[in-house]
Amino acid sequence: MGRRPPGLALLGKAALTLGLVLLYYCFSIGITFYNKWLMKSFHFPLFMTLLHLLVIFLLSALTRALMHCCTKRSRVVLTWADYLRRVAPTALSTALDIGLSNWSFLYITVSLYTMTKSSAILFILLFSLIFKLEELRMALVLVVLLIAGGLFMFTYESTQFNMEGFALVLGASFLGGIRWTLTQMLMQKAELGLQNPIDTMFHLQPLMFLGLFPLFAVFEGLPLSTSEKLFRFHEAGLLLNVVGKLSLGGFLAFGLGFSEFLLVSRTSSLTLSIAGIFKEICTLLLATHLLGDHLNLLNWVGFAVCLSGISLHVTLKAFSSKGEKESKLHKGTSSSPDLELLLQRSEAEEEEEEAVTELQH
Repeated sequence: MGRRPPGLALLGKAALTLGLVLLYYCFSIGITFYNKWLMKSFHFPLFMTLLHLLVIFLLSALTRALMHCCTKRSRVVLTWADYLRRVAPTALSTALDIGLSNWSFLYITVSLYTMTKSSAILFILLFSLIFKLEELRMALVLVVLLIAGGLFMFTYESTQFNMEGFALVLGASFLGGIRWTLTQMLMQKAELGLQNPIDTMFHLQPLMFLGLFPLFAVFEGLPLSTSEKLFRFHEAGLLLNVVGKLSLGGFLAFGLGFSEFLLVSRTSSLTLSIAGIFKEICTLLLATHLLGDHLNLLNWVGFAVCLSGISLHVTLKAFSSKGEKESKLHKGTSSSPDLELLLQRSEAEEEEEEAVTELQH
């Protein structure tokens, strides 16, 4: 077979990237608006998060079983020592990040949530400096000032500002900085074998559930047990309807992680970062048109300043990752189609694991 013309190949690649970005947008924006819509009638965000974690775990386990059937290769299962020592901190920070984010929807608008959650990059930079993953430079200081200044302008004299909800989502952003730093460190440890996000999600969910459950028991345990929508239900159909709505969010959350992995595997983390910037804009515009969120001129200027800071950070990361990191990413993604990336690890990883096993025995 002859090679396709360069123009046609480029067009096909662009169409694939656009399709993956749209898939990512559907799940990411969809779960934000879905959670906000559900919180209007269901006031138990921590219970909702726990149910989402359960659905993600079941879907991850099912996907791993399909991987095993298709490849005839066993999936990684961590020892209890590695599980508790390596995975527990990541799981706890992730559970609290998601739980507080969903909790904030009881008090704040989607626009304020979107704007405040974008400040997570401040805390990611902070922990990158603490763990010496980044060096303090004037460009980073400028990024921090732009994002912090934009957040201040966005919340200053906002007509729909709520301090309780703002504190919850800001706390979630802080935990998000810890979460993504630990997640990156977890997935980069080759000896753990968690490079595939499906395996990572499978191992994270149980500890996330256990970590969030005490918070749920304290704040929602008694109200939930006396609620007529759940434990004091009078009609089985109403209960199934509520559980079905809650479970749908779990499918959306699993789809979000799935779509992010596909986008990064077929393009790069830079593409995901750039797509994330435009996703924030789309979310804010949809919030003003669909939900009636009110934003004044100062709010819009603050949002623009914050996005400029995020864009500067993405640009700096793009220039710094053109060397070894970019070559490693292309080497890992150019040789395997999407299905192969999802269903199996590379031959090099398999040989490395077999060598380690032989040395252990």
